[in-house]
Amino acid sequence: MNLPLRATPTMRTLTVLILLATTLAGFTDFAECSDRPNIVYILADDLGYGDVGAFNDEGKIKTPHMDQLAAGGMRFTDAHSGSAVCTPTRYGVLTGRYSWRTRLQSGVCWGYSVPLIEDGRMTVASMLKTKGYNTACVGKWHLGLKWALHDPKKVPTDNSREPWDNIDFSKPISSGPNQVGFDYFYGISASLDMHPHVYIENDHLTSVPTRIIEASGGKKFWRKGPIGDDFKHIDVLDQLTEKAVGFINKQSKDKPFFLYFPLPAPHKPIIPTEKYQGKSGLNEWGDFVMQVDSTVGSVMKAIDDRGLADDTLFILTSDNGATPGADFPTLKSKGHNPSGKLRGHKADIYEGGHRVSFIARWPATIKAGTTCKQTICHTDLLATAADITGVELPDNAGEDSVSLVPLMKQSTDKAVREATVHHSVNGSFAIRQGSWKLILAPGSGGWSNPRPPQARKQKLPRVQLFNLTSDLAETSNLQEKHKDVADGLLKLLQSYVDKGRSTSGKPQKNATKIALFK
Repeated sequence: MNLPLRATPTMRTLTVLILLATTLAGFTDFAECSDRPNIVYILADDLGYGDVGAFNDEGKIKTPHMDQLAAGGMRFTDAHSGSAVCTPTRYGVLTGRYSWRTRLQSGVCWGYSVPLIEDGRMTVASMLKTKGYNTACVGKWHLGLKWALHDPKKVPTDNSREPWDNIDFSKPISSGPNQVGFDYFYGISASLDMHPHVYIENDHLTSVPTRIIEASGGKKFWRKGPIGDDFKHIDVLDQLTEKAVGFINKQSKDKPFFLYFPLPAPHKPIIPTEKYQGKSGLNEWGDFVMQVDSTVGSVMKAIDDRGLADDTLFILTSDNGATPGADFPTLKSKGHNPSGKLRGHKADIYEGGHRVSFIARWPATIKAGTTCKQTICHTDLLATAADITGVELPDNAGEDSVSLVPLMKQSTDKAVREATVHHSVNGSFAIRQGSWKLILAPGSGGWSNPRPPQARKQKLPRVQLFNLTSDLAETSNLQEKHKDVADGLLKLLQSYVDKGRSTSGKPQKNATKIALFK
């Protein structure tokens, strides 16, 4: 008769250690990655709040991949870009700082503008590199580059539009994405309608331009300028998508990565490829949005096919509201409004200018199919990434950034932001706190009516105050009825300017003097 062997204390301890070692061995990769999840950030260009099905029940454009992303993650319904136009938003995404603290007080950079991100300033990419991340930017940069010049005395300015004769395109770019934390860059210098019309890989052009392309008009608008032999505007979105997917496919599972993918679309030129032409049944804008949705789907598929979805924070948003070039009248006649129920569009200080769709999927942390109604801003990426990776930001970084991790985990009902500052194309300010939004301009501050000259001519009130809970469309100015609210918000905004930050920490300096009223 064989009796069972009686376990001694030593044997029991050894058994536990073996089981523990086996368990840990099986989860080593998960443990490492859960502390450092991959981060993919897709920033569409001019995608309207109402263009995404998950944010507009009445929308007529089919966006199945974006909707699927929302179903698997969290919708932020009160998310805002740092500005109502391209460049300043991109600065805020990467630095966690409002762009109006820089030299750029209005407008955007151009294809030859000098770098906007200051030397030595921490970015999301440079911070994540310190935590062992592979970092890549694929897409539209639009934050200035340091081109090689034939005559170093003739440095391009933000308003330089035809300085190509002084650019030596054969020489390396000495300051760009590689100098602010990105291991790899492939993309275009600015908007798709801006020259030079070339692809840039890291610090060099993939094809040195030898000819000038004439301007194109209408929805297919681009500016006259140099073009590379390998560059066709209609192919750019697909080319960038291929590069982004290629980067994901090359990543090792034992090292996290950060992919910043700023799309050039559906910004002008509105040129969907043949596969999508006529697909929306609306117009070229609807078709191009559907192609953007397909790009999102391609990146999702690459992540899912690699088995990386559970431990990848995937964010999809837009740099501002939809451009009026989308042809709002035609779209509205067919039942679609790119701004949804919001007033205004790209460039405006009204909600349609800066309230954007924002989706975050991270299965290991975010519960699928959830919605967050708190006010957030694009500047919050840096603090969020720092929170995830255990980095304590220094006082001179992320001055306007707060972590969204508590919202993603649904661990708090308290507002994570004290207030949020908005900015229009002409530099008009607004500040939002809770239900209240104070606008320091008499009109849109942008491209919708009343435009700044019209507003001044009509002698409209210099200040506008709206309660967005009861008046999301911003139709009733309550400044006269609630002067105390307006005064309080104005003082808060002034304090943000004076301190050089809107978060806790030591005061910092702005690059220039800032005027609240334009």
